[in-house]
Amino acid sequence: MTGALLPPANDPGRPDGQGGAHPLEDRRHMIRRRALTLLIIVLLIGVPAGYLVISANQSRASGKDKEAKYSATGLTEGWPSKLQRRIYQVPVPHPAWWVASYETNNWKTSRLYVEFETSDAGLTAFLTSMGMSEKDLRKDSLPIGDRDRDVTGWTFDGPGTWSGLVHQQKNPAPTHDVVVNHDKPGYPRVYVVARTVP
Repeated sequence: MTGALLPPANDPGRPDGQGGAHPLEDRRHMIRRRALTLLIIVLLIGVPAGYLVISANQSRASGKDKEAKYSATGLTEGWPSKLQRRIYQVPVPHPAWWVASYETNNWKTSRLYVEFETSDAGLTAFLTSMGMSEKDLRKDSLPIGDRDRDVTGWTFDGPGTWSGLVHQQKNPAPTHDVVVNHDKPGYPRVYVVARTVP
C-alpha cells in the first residue's frame, strides 16, 4: 500500500497550504519590529548600565564622606559611642553636657579624646568608676601632652584652678590622662585622653 507523498515543506505547492514562502513584510510592520528590537536592547543593556552608574556615584560620594570624617582633626560634638566608652573605659557621667569626642587609630596606639562638663557629683562618680578619687588630682598638673593638645585644639591656659592625674593600667587596658578645670564652681570641665595599645 503506497500513499501519495507530500511535497517538501519548503515547496509552495503543498496541498495543506503550509508552503515555506513568506509573504513580503510591509514597511510599517518592519519599522515596528525594529523599534521593538531596539527597545528591548535598550532595556537589557541601558537599564543595568544606568544602575551601575548611579551605584558608582553613590559609592564614590560615600567614600568621600568617610574620607572627610576620618581625616578630620579635632573634636566632634556628641557622646562617644557605648562601644568606645567600654573599650577605652571612659565612663562619661550623668549629668554631663558640652560633650565632645574624637578617636584616632593606628597600628601602634589607639586614642579616644573626650571632653565634657559635669557637676561635682558627676566628677566624683567619673573618678570613682576609674578607681580614683578627687584626692588623686594634683593641682597645676597637666598630664595631657602637646601632641594630644595639637590633635584636639585644647589649651590649658585659661582661668580657673587646673588639676590632673594619670590613671596608669597594664596593657591592653587603657591609660587615662585626665585634666580638670574648676573655673566654674560646682561645674568642673573634664578633659580625658584614653590610649590603648592593641
